Amino acid sequence: MAYTIKLTVNGAAHEADVDARVLLVHLLRDEFRLTGTHVGCDTSQCGACTVLVNGVAMKSCTMFAVQADGSEITTIEGLAGNGGMHPIQKAFKEEHGLQCGFCTPGFIMSTHDLFRNNSNPSEEEIRHALEGNYCRCTGYQNIVKAVQTAAKDM
Repeated sequence: MAYTIKLTVNGAAHEADVDARVLLVHLLRDEFRLTGTHVGCDTSQCGACTVLVNGVAMKSCTMFAVQADGSEITTIEGLAGNGGMHPIQKAFKEEHGLQCGFCTPGFIMSTHDLFRNNSNPSEEEIRHALEGNYCRCTGYQNIVKAVQTAAKDM
């Protein structure tokens, strides 16, 4: 059964006809061509698909698109403005908080959500906030450093 949903993605209004079983990640990637949101596991284990739904980090591989009806979605593509990088993105680059980059959008979106409630998190709070995101390439120390740098820069 198809449903017509309306949502705002990165500040732009969208309307889409979706089957009830279409996941939000597939709507974003396949319909809206926002491929920065990655599909890593389809089981909510890795966090590569993390987006902001009404400002809160959500794993879009376990959320149906129909559940996002009426919501405001922010993807990694919508985080920065005016063609520049967001301070969190800059910090990840400066602190080498990425290697292959596959997991990076999820880490950045989760960091953005962390800062919504805590603008100066401790290392322990950072590690706890990022528990749902996995990086298969590197240790997490540079990711934590990137979050600490972003907190200072914001």
